[in-house]
Amino acid sequence: MPLTLLSRAGRRLIAASLVASLAIGMGVAPAAALDDAQRKEFEGVIREYLIKNPEVIQEAIMELQKRQAAQESNQRQQALTTMKPLVFDSPRGVVIGNPTGDVTLVEFFDYNCGYCRRALADMQQLMKGDPKLKVVLKEFPVLGPGSVEAAQVAVAVRLTAPDKYYAFHEKLLSERGQANKAKALEAATAVGIDKAALEKALANPEVNATLQENLQVADALGIDGTPSYVVGDAVIVGAVGHDQIKSAVDSVRSCGKTQC
Repeated sequence: MPLTLLSRAGRRLIAASLVASLAIGMGVAPAAALDDAQRKEFEGVIREYLIKNPEVIQEAIMELQKRQAAQESNQRQQALTTMKPLVFDSPRGVVIGNPTGDVTLVEFFDYNCGYCRRALADMQQLMKGDPKLKVVLKEFPVLGPGSVEAAQVAVAVRLTAPDKYYAFHEKLLSERGQANKAKALEAATAVGIDKAALEKALANPEVNATLQENLQVADALGIDGTPSYVVGDAVIVGAVGHDQIKSAVDSVRSCGKTQC
């Protein structure tokens, strides 16, 4: 993360840590214990030090980012362990590829996500080249009301015609323009799904229960954007491309981890 993108709170935290560390190093009492004159002198010393050694700030920021990344990774690992059945084997997920495959790849997607549309080709290539890959699709509507409507129709498709879900999925992700209920229903009927049956299925409480479960899992894993993937012991955020995902899948198949 560039220095200019660090939050104001993060900069304050780093500054406070630097001040405290320098104070301890120089044998100076905490700022709260100083009178006005002493505090002014102390702040001058700190300012002069930072001006002469600005690289200290960059080093502190890099260390903070490293610790934050390690903490996030640890939290994701714990969440993956706790929620493994919901992540990989929930009956609310849509399974494509090989249902008995030796490696499972989970994708969180939004029908209004341009990157998800481009990543569709990556998924198609992965499944074509790897007959042992199991893929689980999870609707994750984060881009507005239209996305929620499209995801609700998608769940209704799973309930009504699960064998046609992937054809619907490809159709809707390939369409231009804003995805919403009307657009999703058009895609569903285009692949041969009865519209009246879908409208009825949309009233099923299972529709919102599915989306709520997906949101819960994504939140636990620290996923807030699409596309995002889970494979083995890792969460992969973003449209990273076919080669990186394939490499992760191959590593999981080889040693059970995304990095052997």
